[in-house]
Amino acid sequence: MDPSAPQDVEVEWQLDAQDLRPVARWIEAASANGAARVEIGPGRTVTNVDTYLDTRDRSLDRSGYSLRVRQVSRRAPVATVKSLERDGSDPGGPLVRLELEEVVDGVEPAALARAPGRVGERIRALVGRRALAPLFEVQTRRRVFPLTAAGEPSGELVLDDTAIRDPRGRILSRLRRVEVEAQPQARGAVEPFVESLRLACGLQPALLSKYESGLAASGIPRTAPETFGRTTILPTDTIGEVGLAVLRRNFTIMLAKEPGTRIGEDIEELHAMRVATRRLRAALSLLAADLPAAAATLRTELAWIGGTIGVVRDLDVQIEQLDGWIAALPEEDREPLARLRVLLDGDRGQARAEMLAAFESPRYARFVRRFGAMLRSRSGVRRPAALAAAPELVERRHRALRKAARRITARAPADDYHRLRIAGKRFRYALEFVADVYPGATERLVKRMAGLQDVLGAHQDADVAVARLRALAAERSAELGPATVFAMGEVAERYGQSMPGLRSDARRQFAAVEGKEWNRLREVLEAARPVEE
Repeated sequence: MDPSAPQDVEVEWQLDAQDLRPVARWIEAASANGAARVEIGPGRTVTNVDTYLDTRDRSLDRSGYSLRVRQVSRRAPVATVKSLERDGSDPGGPLVRLELEEVVDGVEPAALARAPGRVGERIRALVGRRALAPLFEVQTRRRVFPLTAAGEPSGELVLDDTAIRDPRGRILSRLRRVEVEAQPQARGAVEPFVESLRLACGLQPALLSKYESGLAASGIPRTAPETFGRTTILPTDTIGEVGLAVLRRNFTIMLAKEPGTRIGEDIEELHAMRVATRRLRAALSLLAADLPAAAATLRTELAWIGGTIGVVRDLDVQIEQLDGWIAALPEEDREPLARLRVLLDGDRGQARAEMLAAFESPRYARFVRRFGAMLRSRSGVRRPAALAAAPELVERRHRALRKAARRITARAPADDYHRLRIAGKRFRYALEFVADVYPGATERLVKRMAGLQDVLGAHQDADVAVARLRALAAERSAELGPATVFAMGEVAERYGQSMPGLRSDARRQFAAVEGKEWNRLREVLEAARPVEE
């Protein structure tokens, strides 16, 4: 499910108020007037007790989420996960954030860990086996006024008188705040209403959310992404400095995409993490002689991580393609492929469970620590100038690409196209790694290589899908039934029919990569090479 789906989005204005009484009088006058586009209904008063939680190492905050459990009188407690990122740059505009809610058995951390819905699933994916603990408590006496626009419910206006307490109950800070939450489809109607309220009562946009205010009052800092050293690349750098900068860039991306990969609702997050691991492996291979000795020992671990992620990615691609085919079929013909969809979903669930177990393993934690330490190291980095060393590195990858391309014919086996894909990927990565050493010189060839890689990637996806479908038909035909096995054969045939065209496109794309584009770049590399004295 898309995490940005409207039912999961909170659109909220938060305004600080020194005194809530003038706002209450404005509400009373606006309600009596009845001429406003947004109508204010009768208010009610409730008392909320919100407990915010995180792990000792702040895994939720680092992942970009807050977690609270709200208790309102005798009602069942509700757990809420919110994203901490704010959409939009207007400081006076609303916060637009992901918000997921789930009724839970209690306020204790164990109740959250066993919650069966999307909140519980997200917490388990991000936290793993780490224990949750209270950070602080927010007690709010709240007056709630329903809002309607054109006769339809459009949101709520609330007046909050809040006390922030530490886990022992000591008051750390007080807030008075006006909040307006709009249903996403009613934002256009509610926004002018909020502006009128703000101007009439002299209110200012709150700089901090309640979560951020609670952290500040408790003396708890927000977590910041870990840094590993310089990531900029200059033409004057040594080849070892270029290598470390490339590794730092991609390791940072890998870690940044891990939370989204754990959650699993946006398949592009996992794809980006997988690509980062591939670029890390390519850089370690290309620049092995120029990096600290510890780098060589980490390639095996990257292959393990990339392989674990890759199983999920392959299933994501197959399910996405299958969904497209199912949607294009008449309703009465969808059932056999829908049964295959259920089976692939089950396989993906198992693959994700294995991936999450890998992320929670001591092996993965050791890898992250060791890789980070290696990136901060200044010893064992070779000193040759990048302008002197890069031409041979790029040409080595190009020779491998040409060697793989010589095997490519219309009748070549799929494995030969896969080898060309691997060689092309390594050549493209080499160009990207040294792009800042030769500003503007590699862009055209990288763009053409991307076109070749897209075609070869589609060919590889088709080959993997055919092999998987055949294996499923052989191993699980009794479970799937004859109609689904027959439909799987038709799907495999579709994949197979696409492959000759992709092969023809790949040969055409390779021809565009060779020739003058490569010769032009090689001239640039040689012209920039320092003259040996």
